[in-house]
Amino acid sequence: MPALTEVSVPDLGDFADVPVIEIHVAPGEVVSEEDPLVTLESDKATMDVPSPAGGTVSELRVKVGDLVSRGSPILLLDTGGTLTQPPELTDQQEPPAQAAPAQAAPAQAAPAQAAAGQAAREPARRSAAATPPPAAKASAPVTAGAAALPADFDGVHAGPGVRRLARELGVDLTTLSGTGPKGRITKDDVIGVVRGPAAAAAVAEAAAGGGIPEIPAQDFSKFGPVEVRPLSRIQRLSGPALHRSWLNVPHVTQNDEADITDLDAYRRELDAAANAEGYRVTLLAFLMKASASALREFPRFNSSLTPEKDALVYKSYYHLGIAVDTPEGLVVPVIRDVDRKGIREISQELGAVSARAREGKLSLADLQGACFTISSLGGIGGTSFTPIVNAPEVAILGVVRSRMTPVWDGAAFVPRLMLPISLSYDHRVIDGALAARFARYLCHLLEDIRRLVL
Repeated sequence: MPALTEVSVPDLGDFADVPVIEIHVAPGEVVSEEDPLVTLESDKATMDVPSPAGGTVSELRVKVGDLVSRGSPILLLDTGGTLTQPPELTDQQEPPAQAAPAQAAPAQAAPAQAAAGQAAREPARRSAAATPPPAAKASAPVTAGAAALPADFDGVHAGPGVRRLARELGVDLTTLSGTGPKGRITKDDVIGVVRGPAAAAAVAEAAAGGGIPEIPAQDFSKFGPVEVRPLSRIQRLSGPALHRSWLNVPHVTQNDEADITDLDAYRRELDAAANAEGYRVTLLAFLMKASASALREFPRFNSSLTPEKDALVYKSYYHLGIAVDTPEGLVVPVIRDVDRKGIREISQELGAVSARAREGKLSLADLQGACFTISSLGGIGGTSFTPIVNAPEVAILGVVRSRMTPVWDGAAFVPRLMLPISLSYDHRVIDGALAARFARYLCHLLEDIRRLVL
């Protein structure tokens, strides 16, 4: 006798109404414990919902495009009585894990039938995302013929609320191209049809960037051979967030440099001892500790603008986002309470979270709550750069590779290891003088590590 268990969406943290972007199973398919069932996508990451136990899929309760929250039913699973605990979300991060400023394995294949269906849907979604909504196609909605519309608009990339609205207004969703993410049809798209071409054009303009002219399309194949490769999921997620921050935040970058000759000698000693215990001590751990001290000294850097833009929210915690390079792009996991941790503990946590990021095993909680972000390109090189503020944060620190430089000590030039830093900030909140003081204070801490314990 079958033992049917309803599998639902586990805790999503602060997120709700997250779209289902992939379904990896079909009715009748046998799954093992931890096999991915569906993939969800928030504005920060993608997440697989794994099977809580082995069994047979009896019935699907969601479709691609549906919006789900904690507790939303996904499917019925015949576990044969083997269910032991609810599933936990695992992050793909495309497939990892937007990071981010400067930051994984795809789910196991579904049966050939489901895989073929998904492959057919992907080009359609990409095509829909690239096609502007029709301006004059929809005349008045055919309210009288609403009963003849599809019951659920199967195959249409739209959420339940949009489908319901379309049925109520008599709008055929199969004739629309969506302006939402991945070509998703939104309520504004449906309402634009009802209000006529002018409203639809306004919706299209807003979706295109609030009136910012688009770069004209060009056929590059006229000039030579080309190859089109889709953006990774992390790039598709982080791109709009970076664009939004760049358009909304008046960026200014303050450059400075710190003499880390003594710090690096001490770091090497710690790293030699840490190697024997299986972890590394890098400069980033000291940067994090110094940044937490600087945030405490300059609390405006540890604030965010209110939605009304007329006040600041000052934070009494010191959680730092760290940009991690992964095969699919940059993600920004968060290390919490950096002010309460020592270099050893920070180093161990950094190693663990970086490994999870590259394996695509970060949770939503790992990506939330940062007050200030550090983007380090020291392992690659460069002399300086302008990191984009990770709004609603108000500042971000960029560092590049340190270099040995002759420095005048008052009597002679001596070789010193200098670290360039680049501090980007929101000029609505922070002025140039305050930014210069913050950067100099940060360098001051790095130049004498004894100050980090004060």
